Amino acid sequence: MNTLLSIYWDVDPEAFTIPFIDWPVRWYGILFVLGLLISQYILIHIFEKDGKTKKHVEDLTIYVVVGTILGARLGHVFFYDAAYYLANPIEIIQIQKGGLASHGGAIGILTAVYLFGRKYKISFLWIMDRIVIVTCITGACIRVGNLINSEILGKVTTLPWGFEFVNAYPPALAMDPRHPAQLYEAIYCVILFFILYYFWKNKAISKKNGFLFGLFMVVLFTLRFLDEFLKINQEAFENDLLLNMGQILSIPFVIFGSILLWRAYSGKATAGA
Repeated sequence: MNTLLSIYWDVDPEAFTIPFIDWPVRWYGILFVLGLLISQYILIHIFEKDGKTKKHVEDLTIYVVVGTILGARLGHVFFYDAAYYLANPIEIIQIQKGGLASHGGAIGILTAVYLFGRKYKISFLWIMDRIVIVTCITGACIRVGNLINSEILGKVTTLPWGFEFVNAYPPALAMDPRHPAQLYEAIYCVILFFILYYFWKNKAISKKNGFLFGLFMVVLFTLRFLDEFLKINQEAFENDLLLNMGQILSIPFVIFGSILLWRAYSGKATAGA
């Protein structure tokens, strides 16, 4: 273990194994489901307060879960290693081997909500203003799952809260304390949840369609952009780029969020669902 003051992180990613079938259950999956369940519970409260029903949330949850998984997987495939997956297409569906991209998941959610809104005749921006509140909770749970998996590692640091990821891969990455970049993201997701929930409670603000959605996009992806400076690159090709892929993909989201904020305050966004 490194002699620097740091946190020795040696957590088993597997929570338990299902008897008889010998199927390992990982903390990442447990936290993913926990995040979705908490998010659904809070979203039901929000929807009912705003005149919608529990059934709306239950149907929306199905759309979002499917959109998140498909988007996150395809995002990883095409943003980070398209050549490999196109040469080995069967591995695209082998999601158990890992490989999910949060930016792809965001695109998947946007697509799912758009399709849901068209079917149920509910404004896309109205839905997004509410769903981004609870997305922060799910995002925080997922990042804690990444921490337990010892993945998406930070760069080497001498700060006292640096983590020594004993189970890091490749093993050479376990030699030095590193920024717990996953934990940073989890913390600011929780803080952003409380900020968005506070603004939703302010009806004068929440009636401005697109405001909460825009604020979420600007704050989350600006912080994500900055957090990337503390991470090691996920793929080798990123070492030749001025910015890594996570930062490049964050920029359009920040721009889109800024446009939404401008529309909300200029009166160009239509209020109501």
